[in-house]
Amino acid sequence: MTVATQDITDDLRRWIVAQTETGCHAEDVLAAMRASGWAEGVAAAALEQTLRERLSELDRGAEAPAARSPVPEPDLAAAPTVLQVGGREARVLVTMQRPRVVVFGGLLSDDECSGLMALAAPRLARSETVDNATGGSEVNAARTSDGMFFERGEAPLIATIEARIAELLRWPLENGEGLQILRYGPGAEYRPHHDYFDLQHPGTPRILQRGGQRVGTLVMYLNTPEGGGATTFPDVGLDVAPVRGNAVFFSYDRAHPDTRTLHGGAPVTAGEKWVATKWLREGAFV
Repeated sequence: MTVATQDITDDLRRWIVAQTETGCHAEDVLAAMRASGWAEGVAAAALEQTLRERLSELDRGAEAPAARSPVPEPDLAAAPTVLQVGGREARVLVTMQRPRVVVFGGLLSDDECSGLMALAAPRLARSETVDNATGGSEVNAARTSDGMFFERGEAPLIATIEARIAELLRWPLENGEGLQILRYGPGAEYRPHHDYFDLQHPGTPRILQRGGQRVGTLVMYLNTPEGGGATTFPDVGLDVAPVRGNAVFFSYDRAHPDTRTLHGGAPVTAGEKWVATKWLREGAFV
C-alpha cells in the first residue's frame, strides 16, 4: 500500500479516539495501524492530529451527550437457544451486550439463499456508499463489492424474509429499508465503518427525512466463501464467520462511536461472498 492511497477518513479518526478513550496507549494504537498496513509516517500524523483535535474538543466542552433511541431487540430475556420465527428455528449462537450483537444460525434456508442470489444477480452493479455531503450515494474505494436493492416486498420471497426479520427483531416491518444484496469477489472488502448517519455531515438531514436514524443492522450470509469475508468488529476484537443461512444482528441507540459498532467486511481470500443486509430505521422508511 502506498502513502498516496491511504486516506485519513472520519471513521479512522473515530476509531483512534475510541481506542485511546478505552485505555489503549498511543504507541499501541500506532502499532495496530502499522500492522494493518498503514505507512508509519501517515499513521503517526493521523494519530497526532486526531488526538490534538480531540483534546481541543474536550477543552471547549464541545461534545454533548448523544440522545439515545429505542432499538430493535430479539426476545432473549429467557436466554433461549432457539427462536421460532416465520416458520423457522433460528438458533442463538452468540450474544454480546456492548456492543449489542447477536449471531443467529439457520435464519435462512438453502433455498431462500439461492433464491435471493438468483433474483439479485441480473441487477448487480458496483456498490455505492452514502455521500455525506449531499445525502445521495457515490462509489467509494472503501467498498469493493457489487450490489443492488430490492423494493420492500417486491417479490413473495422478499416479503416472507422481511416479515421474518420484523418478527425476529420485534421491529415494525415498515421501519426497514429495502433488502440489499452484495457480492464480494476475491480480494473484495468493506473497510470498517458505522451504519448510523453522522449528524455532523451536511447531507444527513436529507437522509433522515426518509425514516429517521438507522438503529439496527442485520447481515445475512447467502453462501459460505472458501476463505475470508468475516464481519469484523475492530473495537471489540470480534469476527463473525460468514456461514450460509446464518446472520449477525447489531444495534446502536445513538449516532456515536461509543456504541462500539464499528464494523467491516474482511477481504475475501478465496471464492465469493454473498450477503443480504437489512437496515432498520427509527420510523417508517419511505
